[in-house]
Amino acid sequence: MFPKLISIDTLILPTYGVLVAIGYLSGVFMAVHLAQKEGFDRERIFNLGIYLALGGMIGAKAFLIYQDRAFYWMNPSALFSRASLQSAGIFHGGLIVAIVVALWLTHRYDLPFLKTADSFAPGIALGLAIGRLGCFSAGCCWGEETDLPWGVTFTDPYANETVGVPLGTAIHPTQLYESAVDLAIFYYLYRRFSKKQFDGQIFGWFLLLYPTARFLIEFVREHVEEAFFWSHLISNAQAISAALSIIAIWLLWMSPYRHRGLIPLKIPHDKQNSRRQRAAKIPGR
Repeated sequence: MFPKLISIDTLILPTYGVLVAIGYLSGVFMAVHLAQKEGFDRERIFNLGIYLALGGMIGAKAFLIYQDRAFYWMNPSALFSRASLQSAGIFHGGLIVAIVVALWLTHRYDLPFLKTADSFAPGIALGLAIGRLGCFSAGCCWGEETDLPWGVTFTDPYANETVGVPLGTAIHPTQLYESAVDLAIFYYLYRRFSKKQFDGQIFGWFLLLYPTARFLIEFVREHVEEAFFWSHLISNAQAISAALSIIAIWLLWMSPYRHRGLIPLKIPHDKQNSRRQRAAKIPGR
């Protein structure tokens, strides 16, 4: 749609890369902002955010290479091609690696994992909302053909050359679908953050809302990848989304952490008085 932000002779600054970078930074600064409300050290959370961003980028690239392993096995030089280097990879892969890195670093920094994850969850949604605009500008992650009035048609040969998006055909703007949903998820998580009832609640809602939205959007998204271990009835992203949703359901409704609330159980005033009166009558108290 608009893949080049700046183009001077052979020097090209891709719009995609700029928006993804803005998304990463916005997510980290949002995490720092929310973590300060929880009493965390600003510098420590910022450093953690940078490490998680790096881990996420490495994980996303690794999953992309594994997903297209047959192609890269036959064309190893493609690992260093412009298209491969500019691609951000597969988000679910980056999320999984980032969670593993977070488990390790929060233990090393002596930080409570779930409480820290709550601080990062809204920022991840915000970063995704911005990053998907980068996907739209580049043409990657495109949708299936459609005759709906809001279908978009890509015409820039550079976009086709770098990411393979079809030209001259109306397709679903799946990037915009996801960007809008991610922005709505960010708004919901941000508003709920100050009202959470237990550590892990905000993170749990992110793990439920985003994968659910991604699972549905996948039905109108074009797929060219090989499946990992399952049939082609569902995509890789849908299978991983289903697994993350199961974890989210456990965290939100069945986890013992749900019963370690930050908000104490409220007891009516008259019942408090009756309890005090009964306690006063018990000898030795």
